Amino acid sequence: MASEQALNGGQSLSRVQRRRLFGRLLLRSLASVVVLLALYYFLPIQDLLGVPVWISLLGALVVLVVVIVAQVRGIATSRYPGIYAVEALAVTVPFFLLTFAAAYLVLAQDNAANFSTHQLTRTDSLYFVVTTFATVGFGDITATSQSARALVTAQMILDLVILGLGVQVYRGAVQVGRKRSAAGTGARPPSKDMPAEDKGVQT
Repeated sequence: MASEQALNGGQSLSRVQRRRLFGRLLLRSLASVVVLLALYYFLPIQDLLGVPVWISLLGALVVLVVVIVAQVRGIATSRYPGIYAVEALAVTVPFFLLTFAAAYLVLAQDNAANFSTHQLTRTDSLYFVVTTFATVGFGDITATSQSARALVTAQMILDLVILGLGVQVYRGAVQVGRKRSAAGTGARPPSKDMPAEDKGVQT
């Protein structure tokens, strides 16, 4: 009950409404991931070979920052900020990972010696970026050149930023959204000191 109220900003919903809300959340989040994966697999990434990989990566990260800023504003003004935040993560995290996967793919196509394995496919690059993000490090694919290692190092640093600062920014936006929603309905936003069963609409 507490987690449901946390997602919907403290508003009380019926069981049917909650099911519909979570169903839409799941479908929209899944659709976002599918669309991003489709773009990754079907866009002509090889056309970027004439552009320095760092320039392409910087441009993509600027786009990511713009998306995050827009998502934070959307969360803060949403009727259901917790729901919006989950959807935002379903966009920003895959976008971040696929950006680096594309960068590794371009680097490998530019020179196969940049990585320890054969010429990377799109799936190889995606696999490598996910294992790096998850800090698994199986060692079957490793960066061997200085430029590849610098790129992997940049990803590992940004991984910490995404997991740390990024999540905190979204959490802050959710809190702002809850306060705004509570002010609009005359309710008091949930307090950390309140028992879980009492966190909801306050009259």
